[in-house]
Amino acid sequence: MDIYNIDLLINGLENAMQQSIFQQVYRRLLGHPIARWVIILGSITYLLSPLDFSPDVIPILGWVDDGVLAALLATGLTEMVLERRRNLKAQQAETSEQEDPA
Repeated sequence: MDIYNIDLLINGLENAMQQSIFQQVYRRLLGHPIARWVIILGSITYLLSPLDFSPDVIPILGWVDDGVLAALLATGLTEMVLERRRNLKAQQAETSEQEDPA
């Protein structure tokens, strides 16, 4: 492995870590009961507002930030719904076990 390949590997890992840190923070905030609604409303407001980090007039770059945020929001909301369904099923299983101990 030469120096160039090692440098590419390190740069790729750094980019992946930066992306995953943002995703981890976003998901952690979605997991917090109070911050969850602030993040959801803030994300929707950002997606609907004309102000962006990169303007939508720039052909591809303008849509990337919206796309990433929309994907993170959809993933986070899906995880919340699935977790809620799992919790409800677990509660129903517990109550049915308590009613029928046989």
